[in-house]
This record gives sequence, structure tokens and C-alpha cells, in this order.
Amino acid sequence: MASNWTERRVVVTGMGVVTPLGHQLETFWQNLITGKCGIGPITHFDAAAFDCRIAAQVKDFDPTPAFPSPKEIRRTDRFTQFGVYAAHQALLDSGMDLSKVNCDEIGAFIGSGIGGLYTTEEQHKILLNRGPGRISPFMIPMLILNMASGMFSMYYKLRGPNVATCSACATSTHALGEAWRTIKMGDAVAIFAGGCEATIVPLGIGGFCAMKAMSTRNDDPQHASRPFDVHRDGFVMGEGAGVLCLEELEHAKKRGARIYAEIVGYGNTADANHITAPAPEGEGAARCMKMALRNAGLNPADISYINAHGTSTPQGDICETQAVKAVFGDHARKLAVSSTKGATGHMLGAAGAVEMTACVMALQHNIMPPTINLQNPDPLCDLDYVANTARQAPVNAIVNNSFGFGGHNASIIAKKFAG
Repeated sequence: MASNWTERRVVVTGMGVVTPLGHQLETFWQNLITGKCGIGPITHFDAAAFDCRIAAQVKDFDPTPAFPSPKEIRRTDRFTQFGVYAAHQALLDSGMDLSKVNCDEIGAFIGSGIGGLYTTEEQHKILLNRGPGRISPFMIPMLILNMASGMFSMYYKLRGPNVATCSACATSTHALGEAWRTIKMGDAVAIFAGGCEATIVPLGIGGFCAMKAMSTRNDDPQHASRPFDVHRDGFVMGEGAGVLCLEELEHAKKRGARIYAEIVGYGNTADANHITAPAPEGEGAARCMKMALRNAGLNPADISYINAHGTSTPQGDICETQAVKAVFGDHARKLAVSSTKGATGHMLGAAGAVEMTACVMALQHNIMPPTINLQNPDPLCDLDYVANTARQAPVNAIVNNSFGFGGHNASIIAKKFAG
């Protein structure tokens, strides 16, 4: 490993996902670029009384391959099952033999925006109906949001740096950025980084409905999430997980790893403006992208594609568009921007990492995923959003944006790996 932190390079060597478009990386990618939509009526519970009755649910999910026993599965919340499964897939995809590496230098940074909402709701019902003596002794470890990161490290004996980020919808992009920084500083040689979320329960849907944040296009779920479209009316809840194996380049080369892409920059700023609304004109998001470009040593003109946060909310999409124009100037009209949330819904704390896998696949295949359901562009959202159909074009460097309630902004830059 290089002695100077600025000389250390960090690459992506493995990826795993659990999404409404599939539980395997290639399935997810093919469904994404062919314009499939994972949104439909809520079936996890009876949503008849809710303003929003649609979501992007993960279906036919079996966590068994990633867990040591059925008992361990029963002791984990759905969000943890998603996170451990995605991390397990990233480990397999990386080809890393843990018996041949120093696990004191391998870490896990797997966060969640909300944590175990299934467990919280279920155990609260038990408290009310059966009394405190019937609360599960596993309630706390099941609901706390660090458990995906903790459980994955326990199952695979990873003793390196281990944290669980929590910054709302910026959670997993922060996890990736902090993992990148940790590896560059020499405190780990590899980190499994990302996020997981499972909030399609009455309390989760009801809470976001009360905020008037969600789409109520219940009669047309496949077209409900429509980033940058003039008729967008809010986001659609998604669930799932994304985890990437970030690895120090020399460590990856020594073991003959396949290298997907190189992570080169990270931005992290605060709006310091409002608990839910973005800063006017996307000022905080703009500073975040500028920081990532500076850390990457790249110019705006070097970027080919931006995976936008683009949640399909009225104000958020406008502010992100304004931020892109402020940062990229004339080049903003030449680069491609898309939001994949029309297909996956908004996966909250898992969104950034799942979208990062899409960015890495874009770099691999020179295909930009589409913004589906963009039928009538908002005049205030006037960039090239790769509307409705994936685009084959050179993709040399990407920006992945995530912005969260609380004013949290995170941007990651990756580029094609050059040995």
C-alpha cells in the first residue's frame, strides 16, 4: 500500500443489491435499462385507509443464503436481512477469499435511514395488547439501525472499521464516501459499504403521507414516480439494499480482483436550512458536487453522467436542476442526467448505494439508465434527463447525488478504471 494517503486509490471490486427490480445485480441492471417499473399496489398490509396505497416492494425475497441459520433470520428485522444479503452478494461478486486476507483490515459501513420499523411497529402492538412482559428480548438489537453492519461483520469475522451511517436519504452515499476516505487514510484495505431500508409498513407509509410527501397516483402506480415531469406529485416509497466492496487498488491487484471502476471524489455538505426542504436554488447540493469534483481533481467538463437524487417531489427536482446548472455551467447542457427512482421508488437510506451500482454499471457498459415516466418535462427542469429510454454513449466519469431530510448532501464521483 502506498505510504501517502493522497496516492492510495480506491476501486470497486464487488456489488450486491436487493431491489424491487430484482435481487441479483444483473437482473436489476437489465430491468433498469429496459425501463421496467417495480411500483405497484401495497400488498404488505391493507392500505385501503391511506392516502398513498402504492409502493415499490421487494418480492419473493429469501435471505437464507446470506445467514448462518434460520434462527438468525428470525432474530433480524427485514431491513437487516436486506443489508446482510446485499453485502453477501457483494462479497461473492468480489471474489475475495476471506481466509487469505487480513480481516483486521476489512470493514463494513452499512447504514439505514430509519432502521427496524417492522420490529418497532410489531413490538409496540405486543406492548399494548399483551403487556411489557411479552416484549421480545431481541427487540432492541432487531430495530437499531447499525445491525446490518454489525451482523455482516459478525457472520464473516470482519474486524476492521465498522460504522452505520444515518443521514436520511443520503445515508448510503455517505457510507460509500466515508469508506472511501477510510481506505485512502490507510485504516482499512477493503470496506463493504452501502445501506438498507424496509419501511413499507403502516407507520412508515402513514408518517410520510401525513407530511404530504408521497404520490397519490394510486390508480396508475407504474407511472406514479415521474422525476422532473411537470405532473409529478410526490415520491413513491421503495425498499431494499445496496452494498459495494470498496478496495484499495494494490490490495485488489495483488489478489487478481476484477475492477469495476475507481472512486475518485466525495462531497459532504449541509444545507443548514430546513428539516425537509432543500436550500433555495440547491445551494447546498451545489457546494457538495463542487467539493466532490475538487477532491477528484476533475473539471466539470470531465463528467459524462449524473445519477440525480430526483425523487419526483415538486421542489426537490427543481433545486437539484438548479444546482447542476450552477456547478456545471455550459457543460450542464451537454451531460446526461437521470433519476432511476421512477423504476425503483425512493429507497430512502438504501437509495444512494443502489444508484451507485447503476452508475458503476453505466461506466462498465457505456449505457445511461433512463428517467422513466418523463412525459411532460417541467419547464424549470430543463436538462437532458435521458427520458424514458436508456442511452448507449461513452460514460467516462459519473456523479451520484443523494440529499436527505435534515439538509444532508452527499455526492460521489467514480470513473472508468485506468491501470
